[in-house]
Amino acid sequence: MVRKETITEVEGLRGGKGSAEVHHILSKEELMGHGKMYARVILRPHSSIGWHQHVGDTEPYLILKGEGVFIDNDQSKTVVKAGDVCVINVGEWHSLENNTDQELEIMALVINEQAK
Repeated sequence: MVRKETITEVEGLRGGKGSAEVHHILSKEELMGHGKMYARVILRPHSSIGWHQHVGDTEPYLILKGEGVFIDNDQSKTVVKAGDVCVINVGEWHSLENNTDQELEIMALVINEQAK
């Protein structure tokens, strides 16, 4: 089977500011209980993914394009660029900010701690 990705525009992603374009690669159902989201996310200039916690799941981000600031569980801030991987462990908090005039593109995969 071949199909197109599903694209949604989201304002204030996870309580963040500005907008993001979310390209859903697999639906929650297609992840068969192993995860909640597999998507390419384009964070618009001066937008962010809000500070949120992962309860019962983990989420690695792969930075595909652009530059941003990753805020980790301990609230440390790290500048991230293409090729960087941000790992959010079960129970941890994080956010991501795009403080530039360019788009920030990431691949995000939310994986359940245990298959449901």
